[in-house]
Amino acid sequence: MKAATVAAGPELLEGSEAHKPIPKVRVSRVLSVIDFILRVVAAVGTLASAIAMGTSRQTLPFVTRFVRFKANYKDLPTFTFFVIVNSIVCVYLVLSLPVSIVHIIWTGAVKSRITLVILDTAMLGLLTAGASSATAIVAMAHYGSTLANWFPFCRQFNNFCQRISGSLIGSFVAIVVIILLIILSSVAISRR
Repeated sequence: MKAATVAAGPELLEGSEAHKPIPKVRVSRVLSVIDFILRVVAAVGTLASAIAMGTSRQTLPFVTRFVRFKANYKDLPTFTFFVIVNSIVCVYLVLSLPVSIVHIIWTGAVKSRITLVILDTAMLGLLTAGASSATAIVAMAHYGSTLANWFPFCRQFNNFCQRISGSLIGSFVAIVVIILLIILSSVAISRR
């Protein structure tokens, strides 16, 4: 009988050290660290999007020196809304970092996690509205619309269009990260 257990290798018994479950405190702390990192990533994404869109402008010369065509993000209210929304969400994410640090230190905070889930959901809706409305205008700028009598102007303003298209990437990355934050916070709350 002894030979059978030796041949099979070391067995994990119910009471052994290797079979013990991971403590809730350690898992909560890991979730809190991941929460902090994701908040930093989302803040950087929204900041980069706001800066890229806010600094996008291009001027094309015409036949004479005195007549020029300009493209600026301020020309379209949707792009202005996009910059404002990304700035608001970035400020919120930076202001929520100390709360995330508190969650790393004190893993038992449930009410502040619930507050963050509610605020994260509101910021997700705001960021989605800004990014989707800007995406619609960028698509119209690239492809135009015969129904709206809007001609594609990205052939003339190539640098402007590349910049506004690139600014959407950081915003959509931040949307995915905030969705992950909501799921992560919900899992941390449910473990309590």
